[in-house]
Amino acid sequence: MFGGKLIVCQEQKGYRFSLDAVLLAGLTRIDKNDRVLELGTGCGIISLILAYRAKTERKIAAVEIQPELAELARKNVEQNHFGDTIEVHRLDFREGAGVLAAGSFDLVLSNPPYRKPGAGRVNPDRQKALARHELTATVTDVFEAARRLVPTGGRVAVVYPATRLGHLFCTAFDQGFTPKRLTVIHSFPGEPGRLVHLECRKGGGEELRIEKPFSIYDAPDRYSEAMRELYGEGG
Repeated sequence: MFGGKLIVCQEQKGYRFSLDAVLLAGLTRIDKNDRVLELGTGCGIISLILAYRAKTERKIAAVEIQPELAELARKNVEQNHFGDTIEVHRLDFREGAGVLAAGSFDLVLSNPPYRKPGAGRVNPDRQKALARHELTATVTDVFEAARRLVPTGGRVAVVYPATRLGHLFCTAFDQGFTPKRLTVIHSFPGEPGRLVHLECRKGGGEELRIEKPFSIYDAPDRYSEAMRELYGEGG
């Protein structure tokens, strides 16, 4: 990515990051002083993009429950010389109170599993199944963790299927977060929304900003200019 300046190793078989992660890293607003936590880092792709783009001047914490993926994320961090910028924790973020102190982050990012158990075929590959189906964590778990980990005014950002936007809003409100910024993501211009990028604020007011639609492609097999920019290929 970024003209070869960011190298990300992945499993030939097993979990491989999708464009959801690139969208989350690229569309989330981050301030230079934000203390950022990524839940479910996989190979480390989101944290690596944030570090490469120098989105924050603070150290980024990345959490992964699967030991082999946590180790892969550490290798990617070291290979790209971000050891002083990203710290990878191998743990279950639902039980991470001993490592992740309450109120110690300003922003939590996550590309959580979004398929309900029993909804569609569960991939026989364990890594892929855990990444896509709600087997070990749900979006509710993400918001519950964020509620503890960010102070009032702190934020959480996720990418989630547009078809489950109602569930996402209800989850946010139930956990004390208010949706503040919504981007609907389309495969092609004029098509129905496929994904949403949502930023929420803990204890925020009711105003919600609807961003302009984001299209992934502008022609068959060709990323849009906005998508190419997120991949570091713009211009």
